[in-house]
Amino acid sequence: MEEMKRHDIAWCPGCGNFAILNTMKKVIDEMNLDGKNLVFVSGIGQAAKAPQYLDVHYFNGLHGRALPAAVGIKTANPALTVIVESGDGCMYGEGGNHFMHAIRRNTDITAIVHDNMVYGLTKGQASPTSMKGFKTPLQIDGVVLEPFNPLAVAVALNASFVARAFAGDAEKTKEIIKAAIGHRGFSVVDILQPCVTFNKLNTYQWFRENTYYLEYGYSPHDRASAFTRALESEKLPLGIFYQNSLPE
Repeated sequence: MEEMKRHDIAWCPGCGNFAILNTMKKVIDEMNLDGKNLVFVSGIGQAAKAPQYLDVHYFNGLHGRALPAAVGIKTANPALTVIVESGDGCMYGEGGNHFMHAIRRNTDITAIVHDNMVYGLTKGQASPTSMKGFKTPLQIDGVVLEPFNPLAVAVALNASFVARAFAGDAEKTKEIIKAAIGHRGFSVVDILQPCVTFNKLNTYQWFRENTYYLEYGYSPHDRASAFTRALESEKLPLGIFYQNSLPE
């Protein structure tokens, strides 16, 4: 896919969003996705800017409301490839109710979540996935709430395809996204993505030291096992956790 030229990108230098954007360009190229039939949908936030830097059709909507718009687009024209791309606050916070019901409806769309465990656009408040103890200008004594676990929720609701990736590993992230788009049904890929400005805890180094890939031979068709692995918190597993063949 040809690079968009002379286009200012409103992300901080070193932001994990750049890695996801570059990976998405490779996905579009390698899967030969036809731009005429490809639609990206996003909400509000730093991650939600991503489709603006791709030469594709896109719909940029309200905060937390990307999924219902995507479901409507796919329902109106099932021939389209519809990809939702937004952040952890937009998808799991303001859009948490839509996340759950999109899983239940199992519409054939792919949700790519830039999960940096912080609200970047609004200057560093804790997000639904922020870890306990994480200090912010608002949570000055540290986060006390249990972080939202999108993978465990998705598996519990029998989501069609559930995966986690790390933006710092472009090749494996690319293959996971390609598998998600190729899957028929609702797919969610939670991508761990460092925010270099507002999250000084979950850095590139932190993610490299505190993640690991699901072992060779792991079966993504065992729902109980997928749920158990999704609950792991000492180190965060990466890969395809769960995949089923529910009717669309």
